[in-house]
Amino acid sequence: MTDSTRKIIEQILAVPKGRVSSYRNIALKAGFPNGARQTVRVLHSMSEKHSMPWHRIIRSNGSIALTDEGKALQITLLRGEGVKVSDDGRIDMNKFGF
Repeated sequence: MTDSTRKIIEQILAVPKGRVSSYRNIALKAGFPNGARQTVRVLHSMSEKHSMPWHRIIRSNGSIALTDEGKALQITLLRGEGVKVSDDGRIDMNKFGF
């Protein structure tokens, strides 16, 4: 595992229950200002292996990036943690952002 991957995983794991962060914010906190896509790749390839709370990571504009069943599951998981999610998958980053 590369150092950058490890740093991104650490930032994802730091997002507490009931809060969300963005792909971009995770990358920034990990020290990679242009690393949003790298965050996506780490989540896609390693979230299960490292038990990452993938559902807490969304777009910077407060919307869920996934579609169909993935989006529905993410909405369900976030609502289960107390995050208010609109039916179209939007979250108030000012209230729930980390």
